[in-house]
Amino acid sequence: MREAPHTDLAEIPDAVARLRSAYDSGRTRPLAWRRQQLEGIKAMCTDRAEEFVEALRADFGKPPLEAIAMDVYQGKTEAAGALRNLKKWTRPQRIGPIPLIGRSFVLREPLGVALIISPWNYPIGLLLSPLVGAIAAGNAVMLKPSEVTPHTSAALARFIPDYLDPEAIALVEGGVPETTALLEEHFDHIFYTGNGHVGRVVMEAAAKNLTPVTLELGGKSPCLVDREVDIATTAQRIAWGKFVNAGQTCIAPDYVLVHRDREEELVGALEAVTRGFYGEDPKAAPDYARVVNGRHCERLAKLLESGSPAFGGEVDAEQNYIAPTVLRNVDLDSPIMQEEIFGPILPVLAVEDMDEAIRIVNTRDKPLALYVFTENEAVYEKVLRETSSGGACVNGTLMHIMDARAPFGGVGPSGQGAYHGRYSFETFSHRKTVLKRGFRMDLKFLYPPYSDRKRRIAQRFM
Repeated sequence: MREAPHTDLAEIPDAVARLRSAYDSGRTRPLAWRRQQLEGIKAMCTDRAEEFVEALRADFGKPPLEAIAMDVYQGKTEAAGALRNLKKWTRPQRIGPIPLIGRSFVLREPLGVALIISPWNYPIGLLLSPLVGAIAAGNAVMLKPSEVTPHTSAALARFIPDYLDPEAIALVEGGVPETTALLEEHFDHIFYTGNGHVGRVVMEAAAKNLTPVTLELGGKSPCLVDREVDIATTAQRIAWGKFVNAGQTCIAPDYVLVHRDREEELVGALEAVTRGFYGEDPKAAPDYARVVNGRHCERLAKLLESGSPAFGGEVDAEQNYIAPTVLRNVDLDSPIMQEEIFGPILPVLAVEDMDEAIRIVNTRDKPLALYVFTENEAVYEKVLRETSSGGACVNGTLMHIMDARAPFGGVGPSGQGAYHGRYSFETFSHRKTVLKRGFRMDLKFLYPPYSDRKRRIAQRFM
């Protein structure tokens, strides 16, 4: 494993000051500058795709198709959408007239200098996607990629200055000391993607300057499987959503609550589908990633003790390999049900009906995603109505994040704020209401002295 690169801590205050100076100069406000940077992101994701794929492979064996489709091109797709819509997004929003007073409209203005702290599981897409929104809104931006994927961090540090304006967009590499140093600086918005523990640290640091934050966290995203369901398709969609990127996806199905009548059939279908994806020996499969490092591999290996593997369960610590695994005989109070798994282990628990499944979900923190599989419209409507989650899919997994027209974010412990498409632009913008009045009409009754007649006139409009 490559040693994580670091930025000199002494350089961080000056780097932030340079970004502040660039923003204060007005450099980032013109639409021409914003378009140039968005085109730069598109070009970087195209020109350097192979280098990024190789870095992702070196960090944790991410298959090339997953690397391109679910990581590298995420930034390219977001940038293309922002370029198509930038003029519309930045146009003043007319509210309409206030009789006898004037007309209101809303201007979107940049917040200033933003800090984006990204995670290691999709280290390119989850850095570039919010960056697109920050640039589209006209901000200067400091980027902090994860040190857990050092090859990818180094690649981003090497390529970003070549494609984006280094006066207004900078990148700091490193781990806890560098992140801590950044959080000591004053930013106008902080966007953090990662776990809840660090999310609390970020929010505490931001509070010192009353800095607004967007927190994209995680949680235990449940998968509810009704009795009335197409088991073969359900198993395929659950297995894909769980085992892609070796389960290291913030919205991966974390556990399954399946109607007792379909439990055996679902587990058998999951095993057959997984074998179809990765063969008899997933460790030899080119399309199956690795756990990102030894610490996480050890953590996941301990979680395997929470139940009995229906299939999988193999561990190779030297290769950071955990086999795609379905666990049975899992107790709701077991360790694997107390924390987000973030790996290729899927507990399957039987329930009597969807009412019991809903009760289990509602006794836990609100998840980032929720998945329900059923052929009964009344069932999924009930689940959506009686549970709360950041997002949801009916008869699918993961794909609700693919529509850039829709917001993506958590609720409660799974996060706050949202992004993607226009929602990214809005996240990094201040909506300034402006009232415009003319000089031809001035309502004298608004001004002192206040007579009884003025009071009676005013009361007519209240």
